[in-house]
Formats: sequence, C-alpha cells, structure tokens
Amino acid sequence: MRTVKPVLLVIAHGSRDPRHAATVHALVRRVRSLRPGLRVETGFLDFNIPSVSGVLESLAAEGVRDVVALPLLLTRAFHAKADIPAVLRDAPPQLRIRQAEVLGPSPLLLSALDRRLYEAGLTPADKSSTGVVLASAGSSDPEAIAVIAEIAREWRHTGWCAVRPAFASASLPRTQEAVRELRALGCERVAVAPYVLAPGFLPDRIARGAGEADVLADVLGPAPEVARVLVERYDEARMPARSVPLGWAV
Repeated sequence: MRTVKPVLLVIAHGSRDPRHAATVHALVRRVRSLRPGLRVETGFLDFNIPSVSGVLESLAAEGVRDVVALPLLLTRAFHAKADIPAVLRDAPPQLRIRQAEVLGPSPLLLSALDRRLYEAGLTPADKSSTGVVLASAGSSDPEAIAVIAEIAREWRHTGWCAVRPAFASASLPRTQEAVRELRALGCERVAVAPYVLAPGFLPDRIARGAGEADVLADVLGPAPEVARVLVERYDEARMPARSVPLGWAV
C-alpha cells in the first residue's frame, strides 16, 4: 500500500506589507518544485490569509491525518517556542502534527547570504577585504541573540574580513553602528547582509541603517538554498529515529 506523505504546512509570521506574503509564496513555489509529489500549504500567524488555524481545519475536513508544521523562522524565539505551539494545540484532534525545527542555523543559509551579496555586486575575490554586517530582525530571547552571534563567527571563518551581528529591534548594536565599527577596523569596504526571510518593516529599518555601507544585499527570500533548508527540516521532522519529537499533536 502506498504511504501518504505528511502535508508540509509552512507557517509564516505575516505582515501588512504585501511584499512579505508575495515572498513567502515565491519560496513555497520553489519548495514545491524541489518535491513535486509533496503537498505544501502556507498559513500565516497574523495579518495575512489563510490563517494557520484555517488551513488546519481545511486539511482535517479533507481527511488529512499527518502534518509537518514548519516555522518559517530563522531562530528559535518567542514565535517558535510559544505562538506556534499554541496554535497547533488548538488544531482539530484528528490531525497528527509534528512541529519541525526552525530554519537556522544552517550552512545552506550562509551560502544564501553569500549568494545575495554576490548578486549585489561583490565577488569571492572581495571577501578578504570586505567587512559584513549580519543584520537580523532582533529578539528579546537570549538564545536567539546567541545564535546570531555564533552564525557571525562561523561566517567570518569562510573568508570575510570581519563579520559583525546587528539587530533592527530589541537588541544592540543597530546596523549603522556595526557598519561604523567595521569602518573603524579598516575594512576596505562594508556590506550589509539582511538575515531575514522577507521584506517588511524591520528589513526596511535594516536598509535605512545600511546608508553608510558600500553594499546592501537583498533579503534571503526564495533563494534556492533557503528552499533546500525547508525540505531538510521537513525530512528531519519525519524521521522516526528522532529521540525527542518536537511534538505530535503539539
């Protein structure tokens, strides 16, 4: 008998900015192209439709039983630890739901950051003379902040002159402060790489803070590497050998 694969439900934050949903849908289309036989749905926590709860109710009404809920988040902060589990707990009881890990950290995301910087005009030959600001949205969660700092250290080891983390909210330093720090270090040029998935209010703040930089990369968006991470997280969530599942019927 043919085994039915769990539906992949990509859970995005949502935004009043229409660019956000458009970028999320473009990323999901790329995921579908990587796994043509996999059903992939999208739900939003706020601002956009369909809502996560609405998608789950529709799936249950269709007779779907197994779902992998994948947070479209780069770090494990409040949304991954509280908001999403709360929504999933209220799902129809006939659904078996496993919450996948967030996307980051991942070497593929570092490759996506490199891609965006190269698309903005840099080349691999520029790495040793270029300082990079790893600009994230920010969080009040110390675990998330520590992860960003560690990603910056790891990325520095790939050949960049220097890498400094920065945050658009909740934490310091801000993007413009990190740009000035890299200037003071003597980097020949300074680039800002937004470590965010889609455009919106905080990415726009990052862009404004990059005014003194030489290069501003685009958001990660539907980069091929990001789509591959989503597929990896889906596959990991399905593995029966995981000793501590993130939660069937979370």
